[in-house]
Amino acid sequence: MRPSPSLRQLRYFVAVAETGNFRRAAERCGVSQPSLSLQVAGLEEILGARLISRGRGKIAPTVVGREVLTRARRILDETNALVDLAADIATGLTGMVRLGTSPALGPYFLPGAVSALHRAHPDLKLYVREAPPRRLLQELERGEHDMILTQLPVAGADLQAVRLFREPLLLVVPVRHPLAKREAVREADLAGLSLLSMGPDYVLHEQVAALCANVGAHLEQAYEGTSLDALRTMTAMEMGICLLPALYVASEVARGPGDVRAVPFAGGRVARSVGLVTRRRGGNERAFQRLTEVFRDVARSRGADGLRAES
Repeated sequence: MRPSPSLRQLRYFVAVAETGNFRRAAERCGVSQPSLSLQVAGLEEILGARLISRGRGKIAPTVVGREVLTRARRILDETNALVDLAADIATGLTGMVRLGTSPALGPYFLPGAVSALHRAHPDLKLYVREAPPRRLLQELERGEHDMILTQLPVAGADLQAVRLFREPLLLVVPVRHPLAKREAVREADLAGLSLLSMGPDYVLHEQVAALCANVGAHLEQAYEGTSLDALRTMTAMEMGICLLPALYVASEVARGPGDVRAVPFAGGRVARSVGLVTRRRGGNERAFQRLTEVFRDVARSRGADGLRAES
């Protein structure tokens, strides 16, 4: 009877394929490089095919290796799901959850959310890492995050997303700008104006670009912000105006030096949708459900900031 690959062999092979380097893969798996190389070679012998091209520069999966990589990830995800299913739900969440989030969202929502999560599940550890949304999705698909907190929508057949809350976007203008005296503005008031935005790696960029196209505003592409702070600063310098999320406004603009003013849109019609995303069959279903519940509760508690929890 032909031997079957072990989970260890599959895990080591996936690490090599994702890092493109045997040394970094060994460091990720916490083993010596010779041990990891031996296991990968054993997997190739069992399958009767070369899975990794070995040469100068970055190594990469072969044609067969790419097919095996897809199935190996699926097997490891299903194994994690089996372990998760066997856990006793009554004991609550334990262990480590790797959460990726955008720097335009996480710092303004997660502090309260993490405190609430710790109160509900004190044995759960949350490892948070920030990156632009586009990179977050790539890292999630590679298994570097268990789930990500990000602006929706996201695309991916193997991804599962739930909506957590809607967050208003406010128009931020220099204090001497004509719109600064308004109690509220409409989308049509932006016609002919220049709007600053985050770079294309952010979903917010697409949303602002679409709004500009709809109302006849100009999207300023020569000065794309790398952070919400950069947008606020450029607006204060009268380089344009911008849309900033309500959580950021409450945290930074309301307490800032007073060189800009945030004006809401009438009826709160301009908003972004925030959700939690994970891989299907990623083995994190229980944690995914619990974080969804806690994060929605936190959103409900921040109604004063304009958040509206979604079910």
